[in-house]
Amino acid sequence: MSSEIDIRIEGRAGRITLNRPDVLNALSWEMCLAIEAALDAWRDDAAVALVLIDGAPGRAFCAGGDIAQMHRAGTEGRYDYGRRFWADEYRMNAKLFHFPKPVVTFLHGFTMGGGVGVGCHGSHRIVDAISRIAMPECGIGLVPDVGGSLILARAPGRLGEYLAATGARMGPGDAIHAGFADYFVPEGWDALKARLIETGAPAAVDAAASAPPEAPLAAARTQIDTLFAGDTLGDIWRALQGAEGALAEEARAALARNSPLSMACAVEMLHRLGDDPTIEQALGLEYRFTFRALEHADFVEGIRAQIIDKDRSPRWRHSGPDAVPPLDVSRMLMPLGPDALQLEETP
Repeated sequence: MSSEIDIRIEGRAGRITLNRPDVLNALSWEMCLAIEAALDAWRDDAAVALVLIDGAPGRAFCAGGDIAQMHRAGTEGRYDYGRRFWADEYRMNAKLFHFPKPVVTFLHGFTMGGGVGVGCHGSHRIVDAISRIAMPECGIGLVPDVGGSLILARAPGRLGEYLAATGARMGPGDAIHAGFADYFVPEGWDALKARLIETGAPAAVDAAASAPPEAPLAAARTQIDTLFAGDTLGDIWRALQGAEGALAEEARAALARNSPLSMACAVEMLHRLGDDPTIEQALGLEYRFTFRALEHADFVEGIRAQIIDKDRSPRWRHSGPDAVPPLDVSRMLMPLGPDALQLEETP
């Protein structure tokens, strides 16, 4: 078993521990395949009553995918690398979503991007006071993926568009309000894990949970619904001009900073998905973008600016949020025909 991930059976629980604390438990391709293999093995194993997923102690449950290899593949023109990785990752995400036994996830610290795909499709998603959850992909030229668009589409009002375009971080109250988590357990995680391992009964989570903290995003619902109601990213950008208050100011700064093409596609994706999509619809639409991302989007440049050169000065393909032609969005989200995502395949 790879040292990057610790997979074992303890008591009544199948346990998965992400074990790369030096890189915030970033998710590698090998880790995705290992999680999928464990789910396949435990699905019909009577010895496993539930699955417990956590991260090695540190600052994060999982702060995203391991994207340095993506930059290398993109600059070398090896676009199939990303396509195969995302197809494997999305298949694992779908299996987590549909897993027939309880899946309890402990979302300590940062849970972002690929971490959402592992941690936020479970049946019992636990946060504490320092949990911070986000979908910040538009900041690196991608779109919210790993099934994250499903959660965003189901979020109250226009909260999904806000979170997708800005990449705003949610504390525990906001994460529960937006549908990324279920339970607030501020302390006693080790004892709770021990109880789950011993009994295999997720009722222990309900017994340990406390009332969640206030959700600032709930209080800002009216303003978010007004500012992010536009049909396109350009509409949202224009609505933000002149709007007053800290939320509007921070949103303007985020939209000015992130990839215009990514944000425009993210908004369009949520509108196409509607209020209650299936995981298959969400992943399939996400894959249309990611299939093309290394070749036709801002992803390679976004990784360069944030991870490789770290100059934080990406040169996006479009000059601003109001400068993305509808045709460019349509091209990124066109059906893939024979290349469409096939979730039933196995490696």
